[in-house]
Amino acid sequence: MNKIVLIIDDDDMLRTTLARGLRNAGFDALCAASAESGQEILNRVRVDAIVLDRMMTGTDGLTFLKQLRTAGDTTPTIMLTAMSGAENAIDGLAGGANDYLTKPFQIRELILRLNNIIRHSSDTNAKMPDGLIFTDDEFFIAPHSNQTPRLLALSGEEKKLLRNLTAPVGNIAPAAPMVAKRLRNKLNGVLSNLDIITVRGRGYKLISTDTTNDTYNHGEE
Repeated sequence: MNKIVLIIDDDDMLRTTLARGLRNAGFDALCAASAESGQEILNRVRVDAIVLDRMMTGTDGLTFLKQLRTAGDTTPTIMLTAMSGAENAIDGLAGGANDYLTKPFQIRELILRLNNIIRHSSDTNAKMPDGLIFTDDEFFIAPHSNQTPRLLALSGEEKKLLRNLTAPVGNIAPAAPMVAKRLRNKLNGVLSNLDIITVRGRGYKLISTDTTNDTYNHGEE
């Protein structure tokens, strides 16, 4: 059965283009030109994901999403925006977005991200560890659910290693010892529930701190 995606955007041309692209990719696409129309659809249809424009006439996308989350609606949502920058991504994530996509973008990137958030919502083992969020090619830290996410400042090598360790979580990834050490120190400084361990002869692995195994070391080889 095709996954159902609700597109809420007041730009008629963009909404039509997105719907066509999603249908060509095998999704069933529903469309709404406002938050109010989107809510009417959600009252009648259970959807697998929402593509939501942030800036709309009437109720804006961020306000609408906060209302959904307050009401207990956890439908995976990608927020679209013309506003770039980490602060805007943080606002979207803090409002309850699962991902954040800056215009302009390619339809296939949206499709990849939709597949990702839908898969994550149905497979708890594929989720990021508690407190860690990845979106818009950046990692964010939210140690507690009621805290505003904040950017985790990483070098290019550190970000690459953390992506390899979390795509999916449980991966064992090779890296230079100093890169792994710097990343471990940064994570340990902000998230007490995570650690990076050495897997002898293979590389590094991200674990919850209550996970132990004799084949692992906490130091570099």
